Amino acid sequence: MQAEEDAEFVGARVEAGLRAARFSSPPSSEEFAASIEPKNVPAVFRGVLNGSAASSRWDPLHGGLDYLLEKVGPDVAVEAMMSSTGHVFYGDLRSHERVSIPFSTFMHSCKSYLGGLNAADDSSKDKGIGEEPTCSEEMCSASLENSEQLYLAQVSILNTENKERCSLEVLKEDIQEPIFLKGRPFSSINFWMSRAHMRSSTHYDPHHNLLCVVAGCKKVTLWSPSASPFLYPMPVYGEASNHSCVSIEEPDYSSYTRAKYMKEYSERVVLNCGDALFIPEGWYHQVDSDDLTIAINFWWKSRIMTEMLEHMDAYYLRRILRRLVDTEMDKIAQKNSFSHAQENNGFQPTDKALRPGSEQFNLHNEVKSHDTSDKKGATDTSDKKGAPLQSLEPSTLQALYELMSLVHDSVEAVDQNNIAESASQDTSSSQSIERKKIAADDSSLLEKDPVAKIILPVEPLELRSMLLAMVHTFPRTLEGLVLNILGPTGAEILTRKFDEMDQQTTTEEQTEFYKTFYTAFDDQYAAMDALLNRKELFSFQVFQSVLDQYLRVHVDRPS
Repeated sequence: MQAEEDAEFVGARVEAGLRAARFSSPPSSEEFAASIEPKNVPAVFRGVLNGSAASSRWDPLHGGLDYLLEKVGPDVAVEAMMSSTGHVFYGDLRSHERVSIPFSTFMHSCKSYLGGLNAADDSSKDKGIGEEPTCSEEMCSASLENSEQLYLAQVSILNTENKERCSLEVLKEDIQEPIFLKGRPFSSINFWMSRAHMRSSTHYDPHHNLLCVVAGCKKVTLWSPSASPFLYPMPVYGEASNHSCVSIEEPDYSSYTRAKYMKEYSERVVLNCGDALFIPEGWYHQVDSDDLTIAINFWWKSRIMTEMLEHMDAYYLRRILRRLVDTEMDKIAQKNSFSHAQENNGFQPTDKALRPGSEQFNLHNEVKSHDTSDKKGATDTSDKKGAPLQSLEPSTLQALYELMSLVHDSVEAVDQNNIAESASQDTSSSQSIERKKIAADDSSLLEKDPVAKIILPVEPLELRSMLLAMVHTFPRTLEGLVLNILGPTGAEILTRKFDEMDQQTTTEEQTEFYKTFYTAFDDQYAAMDALLNRKELFSFQVFQSVLDQYLRVHVDRPS
């Protein structure tokens, strides 16, 4: 391992709230239960096992191998992982197999390896292994030949679901559970040991996990569950669905293009003898183990999984999908709002744009004459309270001009009856057609809706003033805008702006605004339906995008 790989680091894109907490001493059981476990964020605890029987008796460098040989005995068989990819152990069964070997055989192999490290006589060590009475000649030959590919992984010391699998139950006498885990109903306690340096593939576990290093050193790279798109987990229906498809030594970025950003979303921690790492359920981790490293881990069900009743699954799924959609909608609005703020930074249209002879001025006068004559009894009320065009900021006036251009370029020849007919049509069929389309990405959702692009950078109260000005001065234009031009993204942005207006105005002002706003429409309910239907269509487009992304990430294999 290179020196820089040994160091701890935090990726540039890891959110501050998702970084592993560090504790120089173990917390109390109350502190862990109240402020650490519920956050579902990793935590490193230094010196948790210091002074324990396991750390003092199992250390391979201080007679630990002989102790374990005697403690477990010569007749106990354990299940080991044999890798077909050298020192890298992947979760997919196609890359490894489970083999049963005597625990003593593995210990003798480790002693041989340790002897080699100490420049001891390897031949005498091999002779001792060959004479092991509980190991057949064929098995010993295989284990010796492939010893560098063997890994004792998840060998049970305690298993509440299957006690028959606890081949190393005798070692529980040397283990004292950390004080902060007191009272936890463990699902299992497991023994892990590497003969030589080895690497495990990137994966997550369905239980909370406390990984404790008894001897040696482990380097653990962590990713939060939200980093799944960059890790390409195997399909949910696969036998190794909790493992990443991406090779940790030779990643194929042509097939897994997002994987090139994996490191930016990761955090690496180093665990030395006595240290422990809390890995919450669902957190991806990849582990590098040094020579002759021994660890134990405690698994227990999280509270949410313990309390998640099966008959509630459909409800939980709907809630989770709803939250994913809401989060994605917020991201779209915020990202595009930031983008437009940058584009419009420093934009201040000059008064020339509104002087006689300018395009804006001519269009305003032309539309004012046409628009007010369209509505029976309508008059120029641009000087009414709360609605004067002169009071609008230059950038808001520019937005108004652009909206009016959109409407009159599109529906100038459409009379009021056609507008009403279009508004009263059943929108279910058109929505059904739209919903068959594949959802666009964030940027195209906005690019396809010019109204959304125009109103997005306008401040809420400025937009309020602009809409009131349209009600009093250009009511037919406002009606055409909402009923005919406004798209799904525009409807979402507009209603979000309404919410922001409400937060900045009193209840009386809100009531007066909406009462005035809807007077611009001959059929107020048609206007409300148009806004709600298109807002729901936007939600559907985002839902389809989220679902497509989820299926790509969690179900489908990349082509």
